[in-house]
Amino acid sequence: MLTSKQATLRRFWYPVMPMADLAGGPRPFRLMGEDIVLFLDARGTPAALKDRCCHRTAKLSKGWCVEGEIVCGYHGWTYNRDGRVTAMPQLEGATVPQHATPAYHAAERYGYAWVALDEPLAPIPEILEAADPGYRYIPQFNERWQTSPLRLMENSFDSAHFAFVHRGTFGNIAQPKASHYSIEETPDGFLAEMIVTVQNPPAAHRITGTTDPTTTRHFRHNWYLPFSRRLDIEYPSGIRHIIFTFATPIDDGALQLIQFLYRNDTEADCPAELLNAWDAQVVGEDRAMLESVDPDAAVDVSRRIEEHMPSDRPGLIMRTRLLDMLRANGEGEVFASALR
Repeated sequence: MLTSKQATLRRFWYPVMPMADLAGGPRPFRLMGEDIVLFLDARGTPAALKDRCCHRTAKLSKGWCVEGEIVCGYHGWTYNRDGRVTAMPQLEGATVPQHATPAYHAAERYGYAWVALDEPLAPIPEILEAADPGYRYIPQFNERWQTSPLRLMENSFDSAHFAFVHRGTFGNIAQPKASHYSIEETPDGFLAEMIVTVQNPPAAHRITGTTDPTTTRHFRHNWYLPFSRRLDIEYPSGIRHIIFTFATPIDDGALQLIQFLYRNDTEADCPAELLNAWDAQVVGEDRAMLESVDPDAAVDVSRRIEEHMPSDRPGLIMRTRLLDMLRANGEGEVFASALR
């Protein structure tokens, strides 16, 4: 599916970068093939505009900010968060003509700047753990991957790859199948629940809360339209390891992986540095595989080749739900290639 060709996908919120990245001035980003610029307005909240001055199309991200507005570095035209030109230095006090560049929806949540290119169909997801003092927050990844959001989401729910792709970390080739697997559709996606036996090497002992050579993971795994997930991993030790992953579409062949974590333990129990080092290995194994596949993943549910494994069912549901949503909004999937 060519993500950038689906107008409906412009109507969702996507996290694009940590708020801390905006402290030094305007920052460029490409969202669904659209070049945008983010900056902080006078209230310190994120604003997003098309990264083009309406004068001679210079990139506004090459400019700077003054009192919550962005100044074009070419001729000094100044824009507010609504994209309206508020100053033209060459006019010497005359009334500023009504010129503007496109503005987008922007907001701050969970330490990140979020953007929706068109009127949002749904709010930014609610994360209950963010307000729960029993959980600590750990930022993890903000990386560009050369794959598509649908590929990443499918992989996230594919339990059959654990034993093989992750054989260098937690994968247990002796146990290639989940001992329990169920899936239930919800209004905004689905919940997949599974129990999987995994390896527990010494590097993971403080993460899992046990020194046993193997342990189990009880997955409660939510997918939310279009490209986000909540992965709640519960270990027999009582530790809850809750991952939020967002696949922000850059263009048809790349995404920004944004991920953060909540745990019901303390820094003394398991340092964030150790957690992130382990998860970087696990995520790196996924990345190596996903960047080797065709990013133009078909949504077409007539492709029945993947029905041979129960773990393929989440991908089929994703494709069905995405296609239904696109059709409900007058669209259909668009592909780059006829090779399926």
